[in-house]
Amino acid sequence: MSADIATGSEGLAISDAVQHRGRKRGGKRGGRPRRTWRGRDYGLVILAAPAVILLLVFAYGPMAGLVVAFQDFNIADGIFGSPWAGFENFEFFFTSGSAGRILWNTLFLNILFLAATLGVGILLALMLNEIRGRVTKRFFQSVIFIPYFVSPIVVSIFLQAFLAGPGGRGGLVNDFFNVFGFPSVAWYTEPGPWPWILTIVKVWQLGGYLSVIFLAAITSIPEEVYEAGMIDGASRAQMALRITTPLLKPTAAVLLVLGVGRIFYGDFGTIYAIVGDNGTLFSTTDVIDTYVFRALRTFGDFGTTAAIGLFQSVVGFALVVIATMVQRRYAKETTLL
Repeated sequence: MSADIATGSEGLAISDAVQHRGRKRGGKRGGRPRRTWRGRDYGLVILAAPAVILLLVFAYGPMAGLVVAFQDFNIADGIFGSPWAGFENFEFFFTSGSAGRILWNTLFLNILFLAATLGVGILLALMLNEIRGRVTKRFFQSVIFIPYFVSPIVVSIFLQAFLAGPGGRGGLVNDFFNVFGFPSVAWYTEPGPWPWILTIVKVWQLGGYLSVIFLAAITSIPEEVYEAGMIDGASRAQMALRITTPLLKPTAAVLLVLGVGRIFYGDFGTIYAIVGDNGTLFSTTDVIDTYVFRALRTFGDFGTTAAIGLFQSVVGFALVVIATMVQRRYAKETTLL
């Protein structure tokens, strides 16, 4: 019996020594090895350093200027000499008569843009995926992708030709209406149709671009899934609806979260290039970005414009966090976030 006790004591001593050695080597209980840097890690750090430095200098460095949003900023006095204003710049914007209209236009237009472009992008990807000829598929893919590179200025010229015509009279759309007996419409004095006109422009610009992203996601779907559908007797339309579309949910979710993050940012380049300073259309097309640009250009009010920009950033960040949490909560099986 005493020999067994001695043997057990010796085993416990050896076990304690092994655990002590593991803690000494790993730095943690359980003998987990400590993370050590290798040559490849230093190479990756050096490779990423230029991008990180550029991000710090041009993205995070200018954030020090956000203090202007809380100042009665004057160019002559500068940031350090301008008097402190607190939240007066925010109050000035939200108590103005234009705040409600501008916020509503920004939300409404961006929701229209996001829903329409995602829907059309998925539809175009499904249609392109059904084209069997490789050359034909590449041709149509290139054709629908080209509008993404068209300048907003060129788009505004196209719209003027379609809607107003030379000198503001006529236009191809009105000529088409007249053929069927419908009256002409003074498009640039009617604010009602413009949210839908701008949505059509955004779909024309981004539909092909998003379809390429969804096509890339479709190529990652295993062929065995489609073969199983064919064995079950599913048609091409049924496979596109029941197989391809559900498997595109993770990609659509990521694009949706990214779009929600910019839902408080109007597409300044497109909207201002098309609408410009046409005050007749401001009731349905004036968004935060165009309002800020006009306020800065007309009044030189740096404090209010900086306050509005800070408000956009904070709300956008909050919306990204909320959208990510909702997506993780209700779509765990498809989330990539």
